[in-house]
Amino acid sequence: MAEVAKAGSKDAATNPRGIPFAPFVDKVEDYVSSRDEVEGALKSFQEMISKYQFMESNTQRRAAGLKDKIPDIQKTLDTVRFLTTRKEDADPLESFFELNDTLFAKASIPRTEEVYLWLGANVMLAYPLPEAESLLDSKLEVAESSLSNCEEDLDFLREQITTMEVATARVYNWDVGQRRKDKEGGKGGGNDLQK
Repeated sequence: MAEVAKAGSKDAATNPRGIPFAPFVDKVEDYVSSRDEVEGALKSFQEMISKYQFMESNTQRRAAGLKDKIPDIQKTLDTVRFLTTRKEDADPLESFFELNDTLFAKASIPRTEEVYLWLGANVMLAYPLPEAESLLDSKLEVAESSLSNCEEDLDFLREQITTMEVATARVYNWDVGQRRKDKEGGKGGGNDLQK
């Protein structure tokens, strides 16, 4: 049972983002020495599975948010790059932009040296085109890196959940085997007395 507690401690091995490795149960006897400890070990394993599943659902939500955000950042970056390529004497552009899911407005866009970017929390700032491009490049790079980390963590978490489910099955099967031995031992003794 000491190994199970050690897996949740601060000095346990973790992945690069601090998610601990699940303990691999090779020998059940390393985790439980008697049938009295089985229930506690199974409860501990189920608790660890629940924690991994909670982390998995949070990571899935974060990845879904990033998958929604990355195309928006890319589209904004492409627009900023397009605006930087326009010449001084270029005619104003006529464009439609989205106000809502089904509502668009027509706009005439003169050549410009700055753009306004939403930063979140109802904050919009004006940026010169080169600064806007560099900001969006860095945001895109961070978002793609975060998405990559989320996908790596999801694979890792699935492995840990599977490892814990196998550990649970091994401890449970060991307990069933011990009960069977105890039962057979009790019957065998009774048969010897009857002879």
